[in-house]
Amino acid sequence: MSDNAKEVWKFELGDDSYKNIPFKTYGKNDFFAPFASGSAQYKTMIICPCSMGTLARIASGISNDLITRAADVILKERRKLILIPRDTPYSAIHINNMKTIAEAGGIICPASPSFYSLPKSFDELAATVVDRALDLAGFNIDTFRWKEGE
Repeated sequence: MSDNAKEVWKFELGDDSYKNIPFKTYGKNDFFAPFASGSAQYKTMIICPCSMGTLARIASGISNDLITRAADVILKERRKLILIPRDTPYSAIHINNMKTIAEAGGIICPASPSFYSLPKSFDELAATVVDRALDLAGFNIDTFRWKEGE
């Protein structure tokens, strides 16, 4: 979790409950983290949200922190990288960077909620983005599925 992610969490959720995440976290420049090496065999990486700065560094092959190094490893090992940008609108630079990542095998999954499931709350609406990302990552989740006649 980047320093910026922590600040966004505090601002948007109004707390610092990220400190209670029940798994190990790594420092921004901890290149000894296992996922900084392809030999660790991590299969999927999701960056959510993915800033346009992070996306640009990944597209340019700039591995100057743990997040961009891990993304570089995932791409070089031909594994699954899922980036969830939430910026809007996109500039031509953003679109070209997304194209570069898609051509390298990454998946761009914008944080665009779906409304066809008729979400009844903000949480349900946000879950449409989370569920889509988890689907892309290969998790078998119970979520709204489009069916003929709906």
